[in-house]
Amino acid sequence: MALSASLFLRQNQSLVMTPQLMQSIQLLQMTHVELTQFIAQEVEKNPLLEFPSNDGEAGSERGEAEDEPYARSPEDAGSDDGDDNRTEALSSDWYDNGGSASTSRLSDELDANYTNVFPDDSAPQRLDAPELVGQWKSMPGSGGEGADYDLDDFVAGQVSLRDHLAQQIPFVLPDMADRLIAQNFVDQLDDAGYLQADMVETGERLGTSLSAAERVLAALQTLDPPGVFARSLAECLAIQLRQKDRYDPAMQALVENLELLARRDFATLKRLCGVDEEDLLDMLGEIRQLNPKPGSGFETGVSEAIMPDVVVRPSSDGSWLVELNPDTLPRVLVNQSYFSRVTRNGEDHAFLSECLQSANWLTRSLDQRAKTIMKVASEIVRQQDAFLLNGVDHLRPLNLKTVAEAIKMHESTVSRVTSNKYMLTPRGLFELKYFFTVSISAVAGGDSHSAEAVRHKIRALIMQESPDAVLSDDDIVDMLKQGGIDLARRTVAKYREAMNIASSVQRRREKRALAKVAGF
Repeated sequence: MALSASLFLRQNQSLVMTPQLMQSIQLLQMTHVELTQFIAQEVEKNPLLEFPSNDGEAGSERGEAEDEPYARSPEDAGSDDGDDNRTEALSSDWYDNGGSASTSRLSDELDANYTNVFPDDSAPQRLDAPELVGQWKSMPGSGGEGADYDLDDFVAGQVSLRDHLAQQIPFVLPDMADRLIAQNFVDQLDDAGYLQADMVETGERLGTSLSAAERVLAALQTLDPPGVFARSLAECLAIQLRQKDRYDPAMQALVENLELLARRDFATLKRLCGVDEEDLLDMLGEIRQLNPKPGSGFETGVSEAIMPDVVVRPSSDGSWLVELNPDTLPRVLVNQSYFSRVTRNGEDHAFLSECLQSANWLTRSLDQRAKTIMKVASEIVRQQDAFLLNGVDHLRPLNLKTVAEAIKMHESTVSRVTSNKYMLTPRGLFELKYFFTVSISAVAGGDSHSAEAVRHKIRALIMQESPDAVLSDDDIVDMLKQGGIDLARRTVAKYREAMNIASSVQRRREKRALAKVAGF
């Protein structure tokens, strides 16, 4: 067979992961905060990208410009005396002391006569009108020269745990050396109010004795909130019980054996504390009233509110109205006029062309991101219509493949869209992944059930049980089968443990103990 060279024309398709495509994929799975930070970085390094102007500021500027012609009439434009005369006339018309006929006539015409509203005020005070106008203009949100109105300006500052303790330390430790040791202990507190310090090491570092450090710590443990500066949970509870004068030998034995209380070994606790069942129940009631985390009320971390990406509302025709949240949509513009003006002069044409291409790709990617989120959210609403109408009991089993096939997209795309995206519905705020649950088969070949709906049923059954009829896992399986749900006992136990629900034996002990405490 002879070898020969020849030319062939072949056409094929291939997917190449270009930087632009990788950027689009990253934008798809970004949260609102991450997307805002990314766009800010792009605007900073790309001269053709810019944020849209604030309509409020533009409106205020336009308002000032529109009010300017009315500040001075054309006939008074060149006369300063006219300004003085007009000011005197304005003052005589509006800011008289209440005795002028014009003010009385205006009040009667506008039905704004407040003479009898406050009959006890016999001598009303006069407020100079120009001063009032100046104050009004300087107020926030008045539309004058002040800043915009912001409710955060009126929010009281949150007092931290360390500030709260610093105000009390001088009253219990008058010596300056002791205050330095106390300040070191305050710096080693965690968010729960526990002291995370080694006494020996702290004494050596500060050049003081162990007895002095223990003495300062004992004084600090008397501060508010009760239980602060404890080094363990047992010590935290003991401090609070001492302040209530309830730390007797029986209570001390209970606090020193909290692991038995966690295991609900009440028989051993009664023997160690030397009390009967009635006294033990009273002691457990007092323990429940204590605060295991005394510093939790002074958390300095700011909880950020979750902003929904999609809002679902019922429409007038009985369907659901799905729309994107405008507060989470990124706003960025491409300055085409600047590109045309600069490239017309032949300056940096190559650089600006690259910037223009990058800016156009970013805007298209953001638009495609919004459309994809809208498609996925609309399909989820269509699939989970029963949940929106009737609650979690009617949540249907759903997977990524079903949604992907319905909107003609890949499962990985749907997975990226549903990550860290939230939907606000009449039932509450949910992450998009919440609507995707596994399917549990039904009895006699009926409709399958969602795993989340089954967990909700298990929780409801356990909450409704009485102390004398606590349900075991087998009982729950039988009751679920009566409702058309085929579930194994080990699956019920797995769901119960995932929801932090104790076993039937532990629940029976707790419910009987609580019933006796309530009876007493």
